[in-house]
Amino acid sequence: MSFSLLPHRVYNSVLDIQGGELAAAGITLLLADLDNTLTRYAVQEPTPELRQWKASLEAAGVDLFLLSNSRKPMRVERFAQSLGVPYLGRAGKPGTAGFRRAMEQMGRTPSRTAMVGDQIFTDILGARRAGVLALMVEPIELKGNPGRYLRYAVEEPFRALGRRRG
Repeated sequence: MSFSLLPHRVYNSVLDIQGGELAAAGITLLLADLDNTLTRYAVQEPTPELRQWKASLEAAGVDLFLLSNSRKPMRVERFAQSLGVPYLGRAGKPGTAGFRRAMEQMGRTPSRTAMVGDQIFTDILGARRAGVLALMVEPIELKGNPGRYLRYAVEEPFRALGRRRG
């Protein structure tokens, strides 16, 4: 089990992550955080751009799976169903049990799996501990919760190091 707070790669948006690049690296499962990674908080439906991105992943042979810590399980379920992907809510990131359950459900190993998220202390740390490729995106939106500003400020040095890596 690895303990690292550094993402392997940092992207501006999930839309910048190419299925072909993941497939070329042997990745066939992309676990994705929901809030501030795939969509803004409280948004109920995937955008047309997100739907197109998911289709491009599938065309490259990469399955998308929602792995969320959301305390609103119906929101995660509705969003996942609307996007047509499997999901696990209340995943308990950075713990590894949710990662393991998702990989087991999809029949994948850590070497064939990546995780994308916007937070160092949940998404990236959990991915690294689970032994999967850790991809970070810039948060979609900071407004609405003062605690988010502080959390992202604390995470910024790790983001910066991740950007330099990749």
